[in-house]
Amino acid sequence: MILKQPQFQAYTGIHIAGIQGKRFDIEITNGRFTAVADAAPQPEQAKDGSRQQQLWISPGILDLHTHLAWTDFDHDDQLRRDPREIEVMQAEAFAATLRTGVTTARDAGGILPATIRHLVKYYQQPLRVETSSEMLGAADAKGIKHLENRLTEIYATGAGWVKIMATGGLGAPTEKVTEPNFSGEEFAFIVRHAHANGKKVLVHTWGGVTIDWSIGAGVESIEHGMFMTWDQAGRLAESGVAYVPTTSIYRIAADPKGVLGLPPVICERAARAADAHAIALGYAREAGVRLGFGTDYATPALHGYNLQEFDTLLDYGLSRAEAWRSATEDAAGILGSGHELGRIAEGYIADAVIYAADPYQAKNADQLRTSIVTVITGAQEEDLL
Repeated sequence: MILKQPQFQAYTGIHIAGIQGKRFDIEITNGRFTAVADAAPQPEQAKDGSRQQQLWISPGILDLHTHLAWTDFDHDDQLRRDPREIEVMQAEAFAATLRTGVTTARDAGGILPATIRHLVKYYQQPLRVETSSEMLGAADAKGIKHLENRLTEIYATGAGWVKIMATGGLGAPTEKVTEPNFSGEEFAFIVRHAHANGKKVLVHTWGGVTIDWSIGAGVESIEHGMFMTWDQAGRLAESGVAYVPTTSIYRIAADPKGVLGLPPVICERAARAADAHAIALGYAREAGVRLGFGTDYATPALHGYNLQEFDTLLDYGLSRAEAWRSATEDAAGILGSGHELGRIAEGYIADAVIYAADPYQAKNADQLRTSIVTVITGAQEEDLL
């Protein structure tokens, strides 16, 4: 159940995920936490002898890399759909994302702010979405003047982010996937122009020199980065540039019998990427790189299953606290919203998830998802629009 906040709401004796042995009394007023205080000791049993129900609260999950507009893995398949069908599928993507506890998403290319406003208003889906609108890729490597025009077009959509497809992806042979799509001059121009116009920058890169360029230019985050080296991880940590690895999508894509059902050559590339990802994430963790939670999920087969990313992060060596922080407090910081999102604290926006069991003890994403009782959003429609 998704619950938009009434003017006042209170939770008595509730656990905060990650804080053991304590309960809290929490009050929410007009969509913000207005009181978070230690609760009085709670009896184990109710007066009728039944065991007292225990509930846990955590901040809403922030997915920093998703594609809410994509209804099909192959964009040509989406182009064959009726526009009304696409709109309904996009609205369901919003709903499924919210149901799984994601209250804020950064769309990494494909959806326009105007579409977000429409879905929020007419489908009543109070998902917070930051967008990069259109992506800059190999087809845009036509010099500075062309890039200036393209950036102006992106800014006109109202996007707050610029997405640079700095290398190839699953469509590129593994031995060529780290080759840059842009010249160093073009890359530096994009970042400089975006920052001068108050936009943040995220960079799709599988590795190679474009990670070095990202560090030097001071982008906000790099995405994927599975062929990142130990030296690059150290410099990434020193620079403060965040790393959003999106690990689970490559394990999903590598499965020839999985929900995506991709051709064998693509599955093979995804499997190599997944193997490398575990190493890169280990480098990043050891070096102290700031990590952000992102799924790179698209299509109805994946929307609503965002919590699977936790399973992969844990398998690749993150502690539960580290993985959780990457999806809440640290993710909010990467967005520049660490002062009001990602924590259960007084003054913060009351985006949160209520669980019937301790989420830190969930065996896997399926168990975590089924334990969700309510997804709370402190969203005010005028802010989302």
